[in-house]
Parts: sequence; structure tokens; C-alpha cells
Amino acid sequence: MASTAARNKNLTRPKKRAGLKARRQRDQKKRLVALGMDEAVVSKMNSRDVLTKLKHPAKVAKECAAKKS
Repeated sequence: MASTAARNKNLTRPKKRAGLKARRQRDQKKRLVALGMDEAVVSKMNSRDVLTKLKHPAKVAKECAAKKS
């Protein structure tokens, strides 16, 4: 027979971790910089703004190209 923990998926599922969240946020900021945004501007953005920008990467790249030229 299986134990209670093995039957209850809520007890065996992975937990959220602060380190993994921080890594995801760093990777998302790196993606914005790769699209052409200024690194100083990206570093001042909060996580919600970063996610909003990443929803439309083509639009972000177009805005950055317009500012540089």
C-alpha cells in the first residue's frame, strides 16, 4: 500500500523557491537587453513591467530601434 504522502499530490509537488524566481527574473531582464533596451532602464524596471514588455518582443525591438536611429 502507498503512504498518505504518495497518494496526496499536494504534498509531493515541488515547492516554489526564491532562488529559482530570482534566476527567472534575471533571465527575463537579459532577454529585454538582448532585444535592444538600455541596460540601465531595464535594471530600474519592476518584474511586472518586464513581463509586460516580454509579451510583445517584436514591439519592444521596434521601439528600441526607433530610439537608436
